[in-house]
Amino acid sequence: MLDLRPNCECCDRDLPPEAPDAMICTFECTFCRTCAEQVLKGRCPNCGGNLVARPIRPAEKLLRYPASTKRVLKPEGCAAAG
Repeated sequence: MLDLRPNCECCDRDLPPEAPDAMICTFECTFCRTCAEQVLKGRCPNCGGNLVARPIRPAEKLLRYPASTKRVLKPEGCAAAG
């Protein structure tokens, strides 16, 4: 099951479970669409994999399977990756 991380690893923008602009890689690294497309050019700076739209977990499933609350942030942002 996906972690559904709560923020963009680059800019720390909030990405709630229903965010339509959350992007992930196969390791669940999470970025907002702006950082994913404009800064990272569609590639994860951690693993090199492609970034795709994160699925939205139905609200009724969030009660039993809540999203992660652990924020992950690259201290230098993604400027070094871009």
